Amino acid sequence: MDYLQTKGRIFDIQRYSIHDGTGIRTICFLKGCVLRCRWCCNPESQEYAIQEMVVGGKKKIVGRDVTVGEVMETVERDRPYYRRSGGGLTLSGGESLCQPAFARDLLRAAKAAGINTAMESMACAPYETIEEILPYLDHYLMDIKHMNGAKHREFTGKSNELMLENARKIAASGQTRLSIRVPVIPTFNDTLEEIRAIAAFADKLPGVEEIYLLPYHRLGQDKYAGLGRTYTLPDILPPDAAHMEMLKRAVEADTRLRCQIGG
Repeated sequence: MDYLQTKGRIFDIQRYSIHDGTGIRTICFLKGCVLRCRWCCNPESQEYAIQEMVVGGKKKIVGRDVTVGEVMETVERDRPYYRRSGGGLTLSGGESLCQPAFARDLLRAAKAAGINTAMESMACAPYETIEEILPYLDHYLMDIKHMNGAKHREFTGKSNELMLENARKIAASGQTRLSIRVPVIPTFNDTLEEIRAIAAFADKLPGVEEIYLLPYHRLGQDKYAGLGRTYTLPDILPPDAAHMEMLKRAVEADTRLRCQIGG
């Protein structure tokens, strides 16, 4: 099993999570991302390089190189929880597809061990890269942030055409369960019109049954100062519960999709 020796770079492994997939999950956070979303709550994930970050007044090294086998040692510890809850391993980041061989072989190792797999991703990579991963992936949690390419570029650094085309191809392949997730960011995409446009797109994807609306939060804001960076949305407040419920009702009225706030 040579794939257990494949090396990659991570910045955290989080156990006992009930988010980012069904059941109790172990989330492996990979370093590196092609986007620079203004609201990113994991800015330490964006650079592939190993970094130094100040946390609570103390310097911390962010990033370490590991093998697939080393990650699986941690993942295997919680097998009883996966079995009871329907959980498993989730890859997150960053963008997992920035380390395609490592992501593929991590998912492959988990599948070989009989562990459910999920990946949180923007699908911002050539489809050929995604195609290699799909046979080992049970659940693709795909972010779709906006339908307007220009506004997408303004707030993330890249347009959205590749991601939308990949969403269509992944759905058409029928190889994995595909769910759409939308980070709801005031001043970017939190209007009824914008959310309805994303939901209408998701509604046309074959096999897609659910959409998650993830309300903006400020939990990662202090990390920017710790990295010597400036947070560019300092005055933005999280959307209130009533606004999120209004968006949820609109999605459910306009589409066949199940809509959940958070998750």
